[in-house]
Amino acid sequence: MGQMGFFDLSRRYAGLDSKRDPLPLLNKLVPWEVFRPQLRAALLAHGARTQAPKSPAGCKPWDEVVVFKMLVLQALYNLSDEQAEYQVRDRLSFMRFLGLGLEDKVPDATTLWLYREALAKAGMVEQLFATFDAYLREHGYRATGGQIIDATIVTAPRQQMNSEEKATIAAGQTPKEWADKPAKLRQKDREARWTKKHGRSYFGYKNHIGTDRKHKFIRRYTVSDAACHDSQKLEEVLDSTNSSADIWADSAYRSEANEAMLKARGGRSRVHRRGARNHPLSERERAGNKTRSRVRARVEHIFGHQVTAMGGKLVRTIGLARAKAKIGMMNLAYNMSRLSSLHRMATSPP
Repeated sequence: MGQMGFFDLSRRYAGLDSKRDPLPLLNKLVPWEVFRPQLRAALLAHGARTQAPKSPAGCKPWDEVVVFKMLVLQALYNLSDEQAEYQVRDRLSFMRFLGLGLEDKVPDATTLWLYREALAKAGMVEQLFATFDAYLREHGYRATGGQIIDATIVTAPRQQMNSEEKATIAAGQTPKEWADKPAKLRQKDREARWTKKHGRSYFGYKNHIGTDRKHKFIRRYTVSDAACHDSQKLEEVLDSTNSSADIWADSAYRSEANEAMLKARGGRSRVHRRGARNHPLSERERAGNKTRSRVRARVEHIFGHQVTAMGGKLVRTIGLARAKAKIGMMNLAYNMSRLSSLHRMATSPP
């Protein structure tokens, strides 16, 4: 093996560019520095980062934006902490995205965990999401065309519990047998829940989102356990800044209370109608649902992208606060990826 030449790394990067590496465009479009004050405040408050030492001796703290970008990579490719560390060490495209050279140190899996834990405790991911959404609006991507509401299940590792323990957890209590075993208790997710969909059982959480019809960005989101009914989070994910009053959602969101709430907020309900026992939908109502579905399908593209391009919808964490951080990062990473897609479509030759 010959010695690496002065221009060899540049040639490798040029080869990546010829294969349309998506990360350089993402690096260019996302204003990473606007996140720094929020990141630093959260990390300082929760001990993941300390003030820079007055003396040059000793280890310097990691640059918070570098670690944040590593968390974005983790969300884009659904990597565990260990896999994220390995992939950054192994892949030139990831190193270039982070601004690291072959000779530079790489944040390890423990550092990633500590930084994400600090963001979760501070509830900072929601603020980072809002910061990026404000940037989108300032640069011409205003919420317009109406909004589409939906929710999707995000699975978590299944917990081994008997029926009595499940019932105790569902009641919001802790089984007595676990109280004397703190190590076991730490490994049990007491906030995720079971639910059924299309005859299959799922364990985990739900990602409730509101998107704008035109640009297909996620504008609002909230996270709940999987047993929470979609309609309970409707008001939380509505975006009052959308230029259109139209609101699309599937029939799970239709209720008298929700229709009254939408009307009180000045919204125009495009929620699917549903039949009742002995009162099936009329032909006109079925035709109306079919028309609404053509618009509502756009939200399924987001969930499809998170499954196919971002490696799936699952969390490897324990507890609602950590799930909110992971799912929030997934939604933020999707919006960043969507910005890149819109830029490519706008600048590609006809």
